Amino acid sequence: MTELEQYINSYFGVVQREELHQISSLFKLTLLKKGEFLLQTGKKSDQLCFVQSGLLRIFAQTEDKEVTQWISTKGQFSIDLSSFIFETPSRWNIQALVDTEIYVLTKDDYKKIDEIAPKWSELEKLFIVKCFTMLEDRVFSHLSMSAEERYQSFFENNKDLFNQVPLQYIASMLGMSAETFSRIRKKRLS
Repeated sequence: MTELEQYINSYFGVVQREELHQISSLFKLTLLKKGEFLLQTGKKSDQLCFVQSGLLRIFAQTEDKEVTQWISTKGQFSIDLSSFIFETPSRWNIQALVDTEIYVLTKDDYKKIDEIAPKWSELEKLFIVKCFTMLEDRVFSHLSMSAEERYQSFFENNKDLFNQVPLQYIASMLGMSAETFSRIRKKRLS
């Protein structure tokens, strides 16, 4: 089983081996150079991707700041799901923070998966539920945890990111100012 097939199985559940091979053949390996955009605000998302190597930052620009929604790392899915499914203009930018290899699936090829895998709509529903559950967990942590607890939890699960991306992106993703993040980080390091 290829690494891409493992990604697909991890996100969508068990797919028959032959179906999995056919689905993975629809993905194209693509390189995004550092700073290049996979998607920009206002454009419709017509592709989804899995990160093979590198980092993708999902963010939006408001009047006075940038808001980082997520930083996708190796083995993670990256998309503006709402734009992709409902064909609406994206509110998010998706940009490579470093040279990044991604497996890309176009919207047209995504529609072909139903023909390849009869149980796809069932697996797709489970995937959407997983996405929703992750979102619920993030909302709960923002509502129930202090800034220090959010920092600690994220740090425990994503130590490598602290050395790979500008820390203001992580601060934004955790819903805190760069100053608060810096103060917590300094306290933790001492």
